[in-house]
Amino acid sequence: MRHLLSTKTLTRDEAIEILDVAEDMAETQFREVRKLPTLRGKTVVNLFFEDSTRTRISFEAAAKRLSADVITFSAKGSSVSKGESLKDTAQTLAAMHADAVVIRHSASGAPQTLADSGWIDAGILNAGDGTHEHPTQALLDAFTMRKRLHGERSRGRTLDGVAVTIVGDILHSRVARSNVWLLDTLGAEVTLVAPPTLLPVDLGPWPATVRYDLDDAIAQRPDVLMMLRIQSERMHAAFFPNSREYSRRWGLDDERLARLDPASIVMHPGPMNRGLEISSGAADSPRSTVLEQVANGVSVRMAALYLLLSGDREESTRV
Repeated sequence: MRHLLSTKTLTRDEAIEILDVAEDMAETQFREVRKLPTLRGKTVVNLFFEDSTRTRISFEAAAKRLSADVITFSAKGSSVSKGESLKDTAQTLAAMHADAVVIRHSASGAPQTLADSGWIDAGILNAGDGTHEHPTQALLDAFTMRKRLHGERSRGRTLDGVAVTIVGDILHSRVARSNVWLLDTLGAEVTLVAPPTLLPVDLGPWPATVRYDLDDAIAQRPDVLMMLRIQSERMHAAFFPNSREYSRRWGLDDERLARLDPASIVMHPGPMNRGLEISSGAADSPRSTVLEQVANGVSVRMAALYLLLSGDREESTRV
């Protein structure tokens, strides 16, 4: 890989390769010494223009377990807060000989701009940009689904025929966008459930079915029910009457959990608003994969960094 910017451009074989390499990485995490010497001498920069404790820590852990040198750059209190441009920041990192840049930015398309700019000759990993995409989150979600559904036989498997229902704030969710494209590539059948005000205007190109009633969607017996966080910080208008009404209509409470198929799993990318989009009973139930997703996130990000940095960069540029 030269960069990892989007799941939309990943082929089926590329997606499976990342998931399979993540299987190898996950196996190393059960050893007494979890560190690998694979990226010794490489420098990975976490360039976060937007707050995200979980994603930042996950990428830091992934890079350090591959023995890379890690530099974490937060926009708050930095030169960016004094007006420095993305170009100036990138050129500063280039002067430090960064090999990979993990970027999280509030503007959609910022990682693509950095990758195409020529300002820095480093692999770019998108850790979330605006309301566009969050590819490693979708990859760790797919990895978690494969593991729960196929167990030890998950290596090399796709998600053909798996019914995945994604519920909540689709409009503001980069996780939903990345998941829709990746799950479709892997053969899953995706359904989106949300109030009309929390759905994008043009869903025509999206390979997904749209429903507005969560109870109706649960009656279809999905294999996976993924609840999304209500992103209040991105909302500048009233998208639903109030929190109680949203929870009543689109929240996964204990009663709805009981109506799910016994073999189905419940997912959430975190952080969770308990009592709003998901009850504590659902979040902590044996069907929940929330903590598995956190653990799997490190393995998937180790795989992404490995595939980005372990090869000959000059050769990968020519491909």
